[in-house]
Amino acid sequence: MADACPVLLDRTIPGLLDGKPRSLCQYSGRVLLIVNTASRCGFTRQYEGLEKLQDRFGGRGLTVLGFPSNDFGNQEPGSDKDIAQFCSMTYGVKFPMFSKTSVTGSGKHPFYADLSRISGVEPAWNFHKYLVARDGSTIASFPGNVMPESAELIAAIEAALGK
Repeated sequence: MADACPVLLDRTIPGLLDGKPRSLCQYSGRVLLIVNTASRCGFTRQYEGLEKLQDRFGGRGLTVLGFPSNDFGNQEPGSDKDIAQFCSMTYGVKFPMFSKTSVTGSGKHPFYADLSRISGVEPAWNFHKYLVARDGSTIASFPGNVMPESAELIAAIEAALGK
């Protein structure tokens, strides 16, 4: 019998490429690194590092999930199609990406409202990262200036995968 979908993941969010609703329950049982992204940010090169994390740890149960957002400095002004093309052509992004999403303020998406509430931390800039355990509980939160290749983030991912 399959495990029940954690409350945090029991929702659908439109995919970036086609806009079709995607159930987050499909990631139940995996460690998730949830990142709000932007194509015109000083941290945009983190796409490359995030893809490397997906390649390195995906076989052990990690999935990186990207959520483009225009909330900080209007650094993600393009359409979903523009964002998808940029991510693919410039950084070779293959990890799952979702439709442009508000991640902060009164209009934030309910998924990000739950992440903020559970972790006690709201994103303060682009490339904020939430590490979510296999059971859907939030383990850690990392600000945008913590790079994907940082020892701190890698250690937290390895610890989460070891559980």
